Amino acid sequence: MNSRSDPTNYSTRSLPLSFPTRCKLLVLRWLLRPFMAYLLRGHPRRVARAQIGIAGRWASARQRERFRYDYHWGEDGAVAGHSLGTPFTSTGSPVLLWLHGGAFVLPAMPRGHLSFAERLCDPLAASAFIPDYRLAPANPFPAALDDCEAAYRLLLDSGVPAERVVLGGESAGGNLLVSLLYRIRDRGMPMPACAIAVSPALDLGRLHGSPSRFVNAGRDAMLPVASLAQALDWYLDGADSANPEISPLLGECRGLPPTLIVASEAELLRDDSVLFARRLAAAGVPSELALWPHLPHAFPLLEDWFPEASGARQQITTFMKEQLQKGAGRSGERR
Repeated sequence: MNSRSDPTNYSTRSLPLSFPTRCKLLVLRWLLRPFMAYLLRGHPRRVARAQIGIAGRWASARQRERFRYDYHWGEDGAVAGHSLGTPFTSTGSPVLLWLHGGAFVLPAMPRGHLSFAERLCDPLAASAFIPDYRLAPANPFPAALDDCEAAYRLLLDSGVPAERVVLGGESAGGNLLVSLLYRIRDRGMPMPACAIAVSPALDLGRLHGSPSRFVNAGRDAMLPVASLAQALDWYLDGADSANPEISPLLGECRGLPPTLIVASEAELLRDDSVLFARRLAAAGVPSELALWPHLPHAFPLLEDWFPEASGARQQITTFMKEQLQKGAGRSGERR
């Protein structure tokens, strides 16, 4: 849908769901969402056990061989994370810097985040780095954001041109993505070629907030809204939730790179994406907002479960390719 009253490039999709997909949505709603609620209401020791279990669940032996976990050293200290290809080498190839979600308390999931990075990078012959940023409750704000900034700085210091970098993130990682863009701009660093925000959580000060937070409370197949309060308390640890580095929806959007926002119409955080797209458009930032029906929060990362999500992944890949080509053109003009 395109609306003249809304300056945002806004699109919705018609998406018939297969019977297996409908069954899987029920499984998420009745099994995964209660498990998330149980996990987030628990003692930090329960969360620590989950962190260890999730990090070790690889999709395949091939994936374990393709990704390399290591520590990389720069002026800001060590940056830990998963590398696909050679992200810290100035080969001229694109680099995807993906900031994973997980309510600020869970690590990157090999079967989710790393598989998604592979699907995005392989058609573009790109490398990827997924920072293993420090997690709450042991490491509250701003530890995760500091680690993500250090990863971006290290890419630049390694000779990777900013116009060859795609910066992306989903859910809590989408929060870190926008906060990092503010830091990049405010500290005078060059902007990446583009940004990809998938189901970003952009207002941490209000669980009730925008209408989708309660309208979709029963429709969202993944996120237990009330239980998220504990994860936010762990992440904030007393910090002011009105800080734009915590609630990026409250920040100034001028000067940000071209941005694609992908979300589900049925998720709790739908309106975070809609409102952010409006802010970007008002600030003159080229942006696209794609709302997909029926599917759960952060669905592009769940293509193994929901084949219908392949269309969103292809949309993201196309956007990355177009923006990287534009970035290469701008770089050539400067030379």
